[in-house]
Amino acid sequence: MFDDIYHTIKAPSEGIYKEKGSKFLAFAFPVRTVEEVKAHLDQLRKDYFDARHHCYAYILGPRKDAFRANDDGEPSGTGGRPIHGQLLSADLTDTLIVVVRYFGGILLGASGLANAYKTAARDAIANAEIIEKTIDIRYRLHFEYALMNDVMRIIKEYNLVPLNQDFNLDCRLDVEVRQSLSVRFYDAIANLRAVKVEPVS
Repeated sequence: MFDDIYHTIKAPSEGIYKEKGSKFLAFAFPVRTVEEVKAHLDQLRKDYFDARHHCYAYILGPRKDAFRANDDGEPSGTGGRPIHGQLLSADLTDTLIVVVRYFGGILLGASGLANAYKTAARDAIANAEIIEKTIDIRYRLHFEYALMNDVMRIIKEYNLVPLNQDFNLDCRLDVEVRQSLSVRFYDAIANLRAVKVEPVS
């Protein structure tokens, strides 16, 4: 059976790391879209306008297929990449981490910078509540009211919660089924006469 589970953080969290006068403030956010990423970045740049750098990394999607790391003016690979590495180490997706740096006057060197960004990001992750989610497929069911009991029996069997219910003479409801169970559920529903099943994107 293929894996249909992924991990993200439940709510925003923060972390901090200090080195030779420099302060690295880490902020982790649950995000679903690039637009949400940009909104958080814009807000942090306003809130910490006097900071030297705002390095960040994010991973999006259950399959982790969208990601980016940005050094924001730090030497290449010393800011965004270590933050991205911590997201990978924690097996997180749908997560953005921004590390805001206040320069303390003493250069840390490439390895010192990379360690600082990594440690700040790790602290934000350590302070976050990590939750497990499933990859779900949404189906819309159309059926006559006379089939209500049969449909609801299958929904109950799979421990599903009906969404967007419309129970008139012609009934309609949506359900979300975890991916690993979706084929079995689809077949069970499709076996009922006169029930139309369609995936909803």
